[in-house]
Amino acid sequence: MDERTKIKRFLPMSETAFYILLSLITERHGYGIMQEVERVTTGRIKLGAGTLYGSLQKMEKEKLIRASGEVDRRKLYELTALGREVLRLEVCRLEELLKNGHLAMEGIV
Repeated sequence: MDERTKIKRFLPMSETAFYILLSLITERHGYGIMQEVERVTTGRIKLGAGTLYGSLQKMEKEKLIRASGEVDRRKLYELTALGREVLRLEVCRLEELLKNGHLAMEGIV
């Protein structure tokens, strides 16, 4: 299996996974991820601890993120190169959806 095929197995992403990875463009601990996701979605998405830590554990196992240290006994996470590439491809996929949606709407109106 080539690298591109391996990466595409992560796509499309769930909204939760997308926002967790997006929040990890900057190194954060779990609570910081919760706060950032809530901030960027203007409160529309509020991650529960179980959802977040289950997702982090899965993403770490899949090598999308890694533990990068600890601050005040809080584990810090950051994106890996694979996680950055998966996030980049998902952003491209979403941009294409948006562009095509706009084009379709222009044809309807």
